Amino acid sequence: MVSPKTTKILIVDDDPGHLVSLKTILRSWGYMVETAVDGDVAVDAVKSQPLDLILMDVRMATMSGIEALKQIKAYNPTIPVIIMTAYSSVDTAVEALKSGAYDYLMKPLDFEVLKLTIERAGEHAGLKEENRALKEYLRGDYDLENIIGRSRPMKKLLEMVSMVAPSEATVLITGESGTGKELIARSLHFNSPRREQSLVVVNCAAIAETLLESELFGHEKGAFTGADKRREGRFMLAHHGTIFLDEIGEMPSTMQAKLLRVLQEREIQRVGGEDTIKVDVRVVTATNRDLESDVAEGHFREDLFYRLNVMPLNVPPLRERQEDIPLLAQHFLEKFAEKNRKPVKGFVPLAMDMLLKYDWPGNVRELENAIERAVILLSGEHITEKQLPLNITEKYPDLEAATAIAAPITDGTRSLEEIEKEAVLATLKASDGNKAEAARRLGVTRKTLHNKLKSYGLDKRT
Repeated sequence: MVSPKTTKILIVDDDPGHLVSLKTILRSWGYMVETAVDGDVAVDAVKSQPLDLILMDVRMATMSGIEALKQIKAYNPTIPVIIMTAYSSVDTAVEALKSGAYDYLMKPLDFEVLKLTIERAGEHAGLKEENRALKEYLRGDYDLENIIGRSRPMKKLLEMVSMVAPSEATVLITGESGTGKELIARSLHFNSPRREQSLVVVNCAAIAETLLESELFGHEKGAFTGADKRREGRFMLAHHGTIFLDEIGEMPSTMQAKLLRVLQEREIQRVGGEDTIKVDVRVVTATNRDLESDVAEGHFREDLFYRLNVMPLNVPPLRERQEDIPLLAQHFLEKFAEKNRKPVKGFVPLAMDMLLKYDWPGNVRELENAIERAVILLSGEHITEKQLPLNITEKYPDLEAATAIAAPITDGTRSLEEIEKEAVLATLKASDGNKAEAARRLGVTRKTLHNKLKSYGLDKRT
């Protein structure tokens, strides 16, 4: 719920005086209020109009508050219901909470407590809806059809992900920094039967060695200085879901042995605790290190490596999936143009050619940063070489050809069709008439280039 002005509360009570009193108070707090005098009336109200919260008495003539609660939750489980009663009973309270009540208040009501409870119930409902919407958004974001990659290496990877995701197999994702290993890990989760449960991400390199065990497995109160209460670890937070251990190659050797036991026994032990706790977790790990070499050199446990490497997935570096660069660049361009409220339309041929010829040691992450920078610096509608980082432009091999390609784009007196034609012809000339090379520089297929030249009446193929 966003605010009292947009929140509609249904009060259900067969005591007319209490009903009117509550209605007056809630309206004074700014809420929209509806009333019902019995449980069956409340159930009908839920089915006939949108409601944000229900405040309901337990004892009523026709249908009790508990029975009404059960029917309301069966019809719409998202509506928070606060039960109120003048009869103190632990059994009633337990039954109400088990049936889905958000909270349980005693009459006569403490209005400060009531106000706070309503606000918390509204926040809780809002968070649940945000969480549901976020899951739906993320599920779409990590749908395999929406992952950008049309190159052969990426097609092969995504085919493997589609086969592996529905399984319970432990997965080891390898690849250079910035290739998108976390994207693949999230795709595995959101395309698996565990998608409705939590995905817990842990960067093993970012947590101090002394704290890593507590972070992963939790600790008991008094386990160490500062442990003033019991704390659940990341494995318990991921129960029934997926845990993604990024930078697994940086895990200390002492923790490697403990992780191996978790993978073997599917149970954890809190720091300072004696009991073992069963966990149902799918484990996905990632590293930019060569773990086989680390095993050979004694830096990584061989038995753990084989436990993790049940299903290996390798994310190719950007230099090996060059045909994906125009697609990724356009995706990032649209993303940052919207974010920065700029009417950017695309790239001039030279800028795209520079992106294609660069070797991208930082992979997709470096490309994303370069496009964000270019959009921020741009004052026109097309990204040129002037907005690209120096480390990209200074490595471009043919500056003379670059001038020829760029020249037609900078003139603002001609139509878009004229600019496009001159850019295509300049690129073809700079490529010494090699159409395959010209198409690559322009970021189009050879068939598209052929069609363009044909439309200009310049293609001489028979």
